[in-house]
Formats: sequence, structure tokens, C-alpha cells
Amino acid sequence: MHTTMIARAVPAALLTMASGLASAAGFQLLEQNASGLGNAYAGSAAVAENAATIFFNPAGMTQLQAREASFGVAAVRPSFEFSDKGSQSGVLRGEGDDAGGWAALPNAYLSWALNKDLYVGVGLSAPFGLVTDYDESWVGAAQSLNFEIKTYNINPSIAYRVNDKLSLGAGLNWQRAEAEYERIAAVAPGLSTTFATLDVDSDAWGWNIGVLFTPSPSMKIGVSYRSKIEHELEGDLKLKGTLAGAVPQTTSGKARADVDLPDTLIMSVAQQLDERWEMLGDLSWTGWSSIKKVDIDRRSGPLSGVTVQTLDTDYRDSWRVALGANYKLNDAWKLKFGVAYDQAPVRGRDRRLVALPDNDRTWYALGAQWKATKTTTLDVGGAYLYVRDTKIDNDQSAAGRGRVTGEYESDVWIFGAQYSMAF
Repeated sequence: MHTTMIARAVPAALLTMASGLASAAGFQLLEQNASGLGNAYAGSAAVAENAATIFFNPAGMTQLQAREASFGVAAVRPSFEFSDKGSQSGVLRGEGDDAGGWAALPNAYLSWALNKDLYVGVGLSAPFGLVTDYDESWVGAAQSLNFEIKTYNINPSIAYRVNDKLSLGAGLNWQRAEAEYERIAAVAPGLSTTFATLDVDSDAWGWNIGVLFTPSPSMKIGVSYRSKIEHELEGDLKLKGTLAGAVPQTTSGKARADVDLPDTLIMSVAQQLDERWEMLGDLSWTGWSSIKKVDIDRRSGPLSGVTVQTLDTDYRDSWRVALGANYKLNDAWKLKFGVAYDQAPVRGRDRRLVALPDNDRTWYALGAQWKATKTTTLDVGGAYLYVRDTKIDNDQSAAGRGRVTGEYESDVWIFGAQYSMAF
């Protein structure tokens, strides 16, 4: 089995977009730039080193040059392997294999100074996304075969420098969400296998704000908040079965599933210790308790208004702490280091979904920055995410979806590059 993430952030990359793993807990994506990867995203709301600050703290635009653009991509390689420990699901016996693979997550940002104190900008990103993909014969196929969430986020922003020590920022977020969920449904008389597939999408709006304090020339403190976004996902629910030796039979109807993607709060600090060393810190909170459950409702036919399935997530709010450091080798080169601990929103093995077998994770990150000229910078970074062995005991026998009992062995590799320029 494997968990990967999907996002499509840059229009030019839409046709070649690949899936990627959720780097943060739950199905949140932290790779909204690759320049922060080497620091494990410590200091994300305070550093304001390129136009990608639009996502993490729009107030940081006041620290940039008059016009800046930043483009990046992160490559993600997850590995999630399931070991069965006594699951009960009828004839299904497989463990799903490791379906991890390389994936790409791009981003793009543009900032523009209207005058010395007022800045505007726009960011293209994908804050949330997920794909889990199992073999059809795996032991939990009645609970999930494929589960996929994509988000596309456009974030116009504005920033104002109140004085030398205080800047304010705000933005609007238009977000599109798409979800697809497939599983093996209960077998009907005369059918060898029946697949149920939900395919829904939604457009919604949110907002974000940020504050940047510079109490001294060597210290920056950033605080930012991104609102919850309420999605009313609507689309089709299809049932497809195959008679032995016959043509597949398909029935479909309308369906709906509501999901409130969580709000986030980031508190960051960047402290220049001397001419070479800079220390970074980050404490962030994500309001995952907005997703207690997901009801899948029929919206057509004789079962219109009936909840045909409920995903009992029972998520809790989670915290993430990150520490980082930068070492300036010379005027052109800087080395980056970072560690982080990321708490999962899952409460326990009985609440862990096979669609998202999430667990706490620890980041170990390294990176480098090359300032080629006064107006161009290239960042590269890599991170290894250690995910402790993840136990699951999800019992949906009463609903005919079996009981999945076992353990996941997981880790993630991430590599990224970010090109930033002033013009």
C-alpha cells in the first residue's frame, strides 16, 4: 500500500503533474516552496527570503525587492508497506505491496511593489492532497482501493509596511478540490466483483492574514493564519459489477460529501547570531478537528438523501515544531539544516483509515543556497521523514467492509529546488 499526494499548482505543469505524498501530518502539503525544505520549514512565517512568503506569511513581501518571482518543484518518494496481522475480510488476503513512487509538486509566486510600503502578489499552490492506491486483491479492498484528493489554490495577496518594525499582510484563496474514492462493494447475486466509485469536486473560498515584526535588524518574528475552507463536494457515485463471462454492468447516481479543510496557525522566529550563523524556529497548529467524519450521501434516485457510507476520521488538532540553522560560507553560498516533529491527527489504531494510515513523523533536512547574482538565487534541499511503525485495527465488519488489522512500515524522501529572481 502507499500514500501519495496530488497537487497541480503551476498552469504550465498541469498536463504533466504527478502525485506526491503528504509531507505534513494528515494530508497537508508543506512543500509550498523548496527553499524552506533544507530547514524542515523552520522559520517559515519569518524568513521572507523570496516571493514564496506569499503562502507562509504575506506580510513578508515588504522584505523583498520591488519585483520578485519564485518557481519551484519538490520530488517526493514515499514508501508505505502493510503487514497483515489477522485481518478478517473473507476471501481477500493480499497485503497491497508498496505502491510508492516518485512524484512532483510545483509552485509559483509573484510579488510587486506598488510603492515603497505597499506590495501585491499572487501565489499558485496546493495546500492539501492525497492518494492511496492498493492492489485489488488486498485484504482491505472493501474499505478502500483508491482514495485521491487534489487541491488547486490561487492566492492573491497584499502587504503594507506600517513602519520599520511592523508589516501586515492578507490574502484571498480560491480553492478547487477534487476527490475520488473507490472500493470493492458488497457482492450482489450473480456478480463476481462489484466496485463502488465516488467522483466529486467543489470550488470554495478562504482567506489568510499575517504579521511580521522586526524588533531589531537581526531578528524577525512572523505570525500567520490561514482560514478553514468549507467544501461541498458534488458529483457521481457509480457501481460497476461483472457477470461471469458477461459485459460489465454499471449504474450511477448523484452524490455529495462535505469536507471542511482545516485552518492553520504558524508562529516563527529568525535570529541572526553573527555574520555566519542564523537560527530559525517554528511552531504551527492545524485544526484537523474540523474533520470529525465524512458522510457520503446519495442525491438522486430512491435513496436520495440517504447516507450510504461514513468515513469516521475523528481527527484531533495537531502541532508541529521545527528548528533550523543557516551557515553562510561566503557571499554566494549558504548551507541549511533542519529538524522537525510533526504530530498526526489520528487518535489511535481503531480510528486509523486504510485510506490514510497516518502517524507522527520526524524530519531530518539539509540544503544549500547559491546566490548566483544580486538578483538570482537557487535553493536546493532534501529531507528524510522517519515515520514510526503504524498499527491499525479498523473494524467495519458491521457494515460489511471487514476488519483490517496490521502494521505499516513507512518513510519518505523529499528533494526540491527553487529558483528566485528580482526583475
